[in-house]
Amino acid sequence: MAPLVRIGTRRSKLALTQSGMMQRAIGRALGVADADLLEAVPLVEIITTGDRVQDRRLMEIGGKALFTKEIEEALLEGRVDVAVHSMKDVPADQPEGLCLAAVPPREDARDAFVSEVFAAFADLPTGARLGTASLRRQAQALALRPDLQIEMLRGNVDTRLRKLAEGEFDAILLAVSGLNRLGFEDVIRERLSLDAFLPAPGQGALALQTRTEDLGAAWVAALNDPMTALAVAAERGAMTALEGSCRTAVGAHAEIAEGRLRLTTEMLAPDGSARWRRSGEIGDAAAADAMDQARALGLRLGSEVHAMAGDQRVEP
Repeated sequence: MAPLVRIGTRRSKLALTQSGMMQRAIGRALGVADADLLEAVPLVEIITTGDRVQDRRLMEIGGKALFTKEIEEALLEGRVDVAVHSMKDVPADQPEGLCLAAVPPREDARDAFVSEVFAAFADLPTGARLGTASLRRQAQALALRPDLQIEMLRGNVDTRLRKLAEGEFDAILLAVSGLNRLGFEDVIRERLSLDAFLPAPGQGALALQTRTEDLGAAWVAALNDPMTALAVAAERGAMTALEGSCRTAVGAHAEIAEGRLRLTTEMLAPDGSARWRRSGEIGDAAAADAMDQARALGLRLGSEVHAMAGDQRVEP
């Protein structure tokens, strides 16, 4: 059987797990029998620069686009037909010829506190070593606990958990969504509050990226969750206004309840000494122009936060 849809994916266990979820969903949307799935909807593994370089912060080597660049090149060259990304890794601007075609239902957007010894973030002793490569998590942790020692932690989830088990850190921070998808829920000691640790824009969501001519394909539409897409549009609007990247400590999270979308976004000083936050909402999440309203809300709130905070970028 000739491939119907080829999926470009990173090679990490989490990326393959997430792409496998989408492989099965795409197969169902195309009516592919389970026995034919691997041939009809194959996974094409692509090693990205972000995967190859594990000993430095992303901002030192070019930013989070390094997790998507090689896969996007494969899309543009026709070697794959869809890319599955973690939404929080996707830069604000899409390369010409590509688009975010679908946003599947979201996982838990919260951050996870993981420790071999301590049951909660608040239990960490003075001077405890907290591992993370995220400038946002660093700033949020220091805003609550300026006494902590933040130490750089990169690598896949297995590597990070191994380093924790070997005693390199007293605790580490990870995304709940990734741990859930990998079946590692048991290592989570505390799911951190959305207020104290406002997630990265798009955290917990996946992005299906295609060439623009495939935007209207039926199998693409079948994988899109309109409410998740709406929330992510608001968050990414804020990210765009805040120049959200691995060089800025930026959080944004939108929730939809009783037909209304409420967005909160913030920027923090990298050392946690200050944080600037704004919230707002749109009244009808089912309106025909709700996507435009959501993005406009994100852009407005993000611009207001940016005006208050000024330039909080960390230079590599």
